[in-house]
Amino acid sequence: MNKKGQVLIYSLMIGLVVVILALALSPSVKTFTDTAMNSDNLDCSNDSISNFDKATCVAVDLGGFYLIGALILIGGGFVAVRLLW
Repeated sequence: MNKKGQVLIYSLMIGLVVVILALALSPSVKTFTDTAMNSDNLDCSNDSISNFDKATCVAVDLGGFYLIGALILIGGGFVAVRLLW
């Protein structure tokens, strides 16, 4: 087997591990987000909070999506780069 074939298999394995890691971390990220948004300091369910607190609630809510999405994109990038080049 040539080196390019070995690197292809290795990259596919690394990409798959990163995607599985992202999927395994998603429940804990969701729990962390829910805990942060329902805490006494942030209190995102309250309608009378300031605009700064509302912006913080939105940032915390989107943070988990961006983290998991970035990990899946990195894993997919490993796979796509090795398959295309």
